[in-house]
Amino acid sequence: PVESDASLYEDDSGNQPEQTLNRQQLQQTVAEALAQLEAAGRIDALITQNVDGLHQRAGSSKLIELHGNIHGVVCLDCRALHRRADIQAWLAAANPALAEAGAGEGGEIVPEARPDGDAEIELDALQDFRMPSCDACGGTLQPDVIFFGDNIPPARTAAALDLMEQADALLVVGSSLMVFSGYRFCKLAAATGKPIAAVNLGKTRADELIGLKVEATASEVLPRLL
Repeated sequence: PVESDASLYEDDSGNQPEQTLNRQQLQQTVAEALAQLEAAGRIDALITQNVDGLHQRAGSSKLIELHGNIHGVVCLDCRALHRRADIQAWLAAANPALAEAGAGEGGEIVPEARPDGDAEIELDALQDFRMPSCDACGGTLQPDVIFFGDNIPPARTAAALDLMEQADALLVVGSSLMVFSGYRFCKLAAATGKPIAAVNLGKTRADELIGLKVEATASEVLPRLL
């Protein structure tokens, strides 16, 4: 898994300076390196906690996005998947007052955001707001990501555990493993006698299970393996 926090790169005004671009470039470097390692037969599969879709775009084919993908929207009733771009376009068309109040690239609704990420809108606009629903069943939609307190879909967990059973070893990339959904794979690997290596700056939750640890950034280490 590859984890990072964009808020670490923001200044006091909430704007993201040049360091954020550098961080995004480094994430892209890591994703591309992992995809190339897969293409070269050096790694068999990738399980990521990232939700940004970066590994898909980089070309990783045997991929499980454990916490979902922010570019998708899922129906909570029938589990049908929708493209987030389509939902954003529908919201803008169905709520022109909000779209006019703050239109972003592609016409999506972007009211002025406050520091905690929400936005203030007029009461009239809220009362007239039209919510999208599932095209398949009319059910409630949410971004296709795991929110705090949510459970990972059982089928996704089973697929990830199946990959671990087939694996010869486990490589942890850029994760402290403090979230149990990632740490559990180290526990499983250790319980089945599979070697564990990690590339990470700082302590991880699984340090006592890791046989080889490289204290460096993934963007420094992974390209050297190609």
